[in-house]
Amino acid sequence: MSGMVRPGAAIRLTYRVVLRQLVTRGRVAALLLVGAVVTVVAIAVGLADTSSDPAETGVRLISDLGFTTLVPIVALVFASAALGDLREDATLVYIWLRPMDRWPVVVGGWLAAVTVSLPLTLVPLTISSIAVDGGTDLIGATVLAAVVGVIAYSALFVLAGLVLKNAIVWGLGYILIWEGIVAAFGSFAAKLAIRGYTRSILTAVTDVDLDLGDLSLAVGVVIPLLAAVVALALAGLRLRSMDVA
Repeated sequence: MSGMVRPGAAIRLTYRVVLRQLVTRGRVAALLLVGAVVTVVAIAVGLADTSSDPAETGVRLISDLGFTTLVPIVALVFASAALGDLREDATLVYIWLRPMDRWPVVVGGWLAAVTVSLPLTLVPLTISSIAVDGGTDLIGATVLAAVVGVIAYSALFVLAGLVLKNAIVWGLGYILIWEGIVAAFGSFAAKLAIRGYTRSILTAVTDVDLDLGDLSLAVGVVIPLLAAVVALALAGLRLRSMDVA
């Protein structure tokens, strides 16, 4: 069809529209505050730590504050709203006034969520990993785990925003109950917890043992990225079947 919007153009269009509606003062200020708290705690721990193994202290702190709280919650707030808000207020239809495939809309929304979430998590966690004086391995592990985590969580929560009403509530349930409690009691549940993969990255790079962190570095990186692709594909199928008018 000559009037069909090319996928690249559709991704750029969606990206610009979603990015504008995601970046609100309230959201950004609240999550900047959370990131600042994480950084202040890390600095305080780094200054006060007298343990014989600051690397272990730093890994556990970054894991508990960064990958239990900061990364998943920031991704949840922005990714669930990326297309979910447009669906809720019935304005999603205006993104494709000309004919276009649905999957570029999903990719554009996901890219917008990642664009906002990544600096809000990566910057404070990188500063924190430096402040706790855990060594260069911790800094590298933190950066890698944060990037992988944001990519995977954002894809999952973009899908949740299209499929579920009150996606924030369901997402918090996944983060706090499934990842925080259920995953600790079974290997199958742990495989469905992104936190297990980010912790495995930290463990593999730093050699500090963490709960749920028993996977190899390759598995810790590759599986969340594959899960992100699957989540985005499912979101595209969901969007194709939705009545967005």
